[in-house]
Amino acid sequence: MIADIAYAEPVGRAHLLDLYVPAGTGLPLIIWTGGSAWLADNGKDSAGPIAEVFNPLGYAVAGVSIRSSTQATFPAQLDDIRAAIRFLRANAGTYGVDPDRIAVMGDSSGGWTTVMAALTDDAVRVAVAFYPPTDFRRMDEQMLPGACAAFNEMMGLTDCHDDPLSPESRLVGGPIQTSPVAEKASPLTYVGATSPPIMLLHGGQDPLVPHGQSVLLHEALTAAGATAAFYSVPAAGHSLTEVLDPSTQDGTTLRVFEAGRERVEHTPPTWAAIEAFIRRAFQH
Repeated sequence: MIADIAYAEPVGRAHLLDLYVPAGTGLPLIIWTGGSAWLADNGKDSAGPIAEVFNPLGYAVAGVSIRSSTQATFPAQLDDIRAAIRFLRANAGTYGVDPDRIAVMGDSSGGWTTVMAALTDDAVRVAVAFYPPTDFRRMDEQMLPGACAAFNEMMGLTDCHDDPLSPESRLVGGPIQTSPVAEKASPLTYVGATSPPIMLLHGGQDPLVPHGQSVLLHEALTAAGATAAFYSVPAAGHSLTEVLDPSTQDGTTLRVFEAGRERVEHTPPTWAAIEAFIRRAFQH
């Protein structure tokens, strides 16, 4: 691993990335950023397990950190991930990666970062997002019964995601229901026919980011005619491990929209299936 590479100014923890590069040159690259409800700048720290999966398959992995909402509000986080993409493309030869085969992946707020990057940066060829927030203003109406009370207790809030101090409100710099920035921070705003292939994975028992958030984005992608895949895992919660755990995957539905047609399967998500989706996107 090459640790703590500065990709933007000012150099600090939020503008560092780690690179996990196996032997070879011209390797496809997966950019990973982990979630923290936008409250931390440690997104790169969870890239190790992703590299353990993808390095043996011939992929380089970059763990990227971006600024927290305590450091800057939106669009700083989008600016940061796009700056990291530009840096990695500009230095592709140095690090042995292919600047034209870039995938982005992340979970929770990192999943939001993933889809925002994919929908606004032409350099991203494919994206894989685990349980991303996509429409902040509809989160509360989609929460599971009793989940808002638990969320309030955990976060020290009184009004769930609509609270002025919720993670989403902090990201946009004001209450999400009244902030004009909330729509600009929604991935739904940027969906179009030329959007790259996007895979979503979401647990039906997610108590933090409602399952319906991925439903909204998948429906928008298919309505626009973009390639999309959506794994709905009924028994999984807000956890990458749970989403990929066979014990939670009974009743899983996979919806794939491609070339204007949708197919529905009942196959569980696996790293092999995720890698196959990425590989197909790179081949087109």
